[in-house]
Amino acid sequence: MSAYDKVMTARSKGRPTGAMYIDNIFDEFVELHGDRRFADDPAIIGGLGLLGRVPVTVIAIEKGADTKERLRRNFGSPNPEGYRKALRLMKQAEKFRRPVVCFVDTSGAYCGLGAEERGQAQAIAENLLELSSLRTPVISILIGEGGSGGALALGLADQVWILENAVYSVISPEGCASILWKDPKKVKEAAGCLRLTAQDMQELGVVERVIPEAGWDEAFRSIRELLEDQLPGLIAMPADELLEARYRRFRKY
Repeated sequence: MSAYDKVMTARSKGRPTGAMYIDNIFDEFVELHGDRRFADDPAIIGGLGLLGRVPVTVIAIEKGADTKERLRRNFGSPNPEGYRKALRLMKQAEKFRRPVVCFVDTSGAYCGLGAEERGQAQAIAENLLELSSLRTPVISILIGEGGSGGALALGLADQVWILENAVYSVISPEGCASILWKDPKKVKEAAGCLRLTAQDMQELGVVERVIPEAGWDEAFRSIRELLEDQLPGLIAMPADELLEARYRRFRKY
């Protein structure tokens, strides 16, 4: 498939949403709400989960499975309160030394007037700052679109994995075409230039693993097995070593 075909596949309605990954991977999940400042953002689901006997904090960007849910979830474009809720749960996880698992699927953070008034850029920046020094393991998994800072706010992790047909990019192909060529019809060329596919990400060293999409049940099973394999080693690492490894991971870019 071309890069643009991958983008369209990542956006397709038939893909599982963040909530489906939670339901199919974790044994139990209790959702927690609110950022303690403004409101609860339905575009981000967060709470406590169990992976076997290991307690984890789970955070997922949720697009919604049908039109009604997509409207309620703002099509997976979080507001500042969503990122602040995620950060509150990450800091709670750090307090109890629980690992954090994030599922990312967004075209980008919401760019509406209200979001800007409530500090969208600051909320994303705070997440990046805090994640860089969070003293507990973080694994982030790209399950669909990974768009711009809205995705990166949950992507500064010890390990980043990506589904075979997911994408990760600084900007959407449409936005890139409009800026570089002043022509939205150049979207296919833009997608190719952005090097946004899972295979590109692995070649560039941006992700550690590409997870095959042979079937969704198999993908859920693969992610669970990988988490069971990788989390114990990360949990066992002294916090200072974990932070140093995370620092080196991003410095090598």
